[in-house]
Amino acid sequence: MNTPGLSQAQWRKSTYSGGNEGECVEIANLNGRIAIRDSKSPHTCHVTLTRQDFTALLGRLASQP
Repeated sequence: MNTPGLSQAQWRKSTYSGGNEGECVEIANLNGRIAIRDSKSPHTCHVTLTRQDFTALLGRLASQP
């Protein structure tokens, strides 16, 4: 499925991504939605969330040990 604006998206790597840990994600602002992808495989699938769902995801992840 093509997401509008995805080809022009400006992806940025998470500040929590480690140097050699191999667990890196990138996010892009898609006009009210947030796209998330694996930085090691940028041409594979991605997840697109509303800003509200993205905020909820971050809150949930932050609460994990």
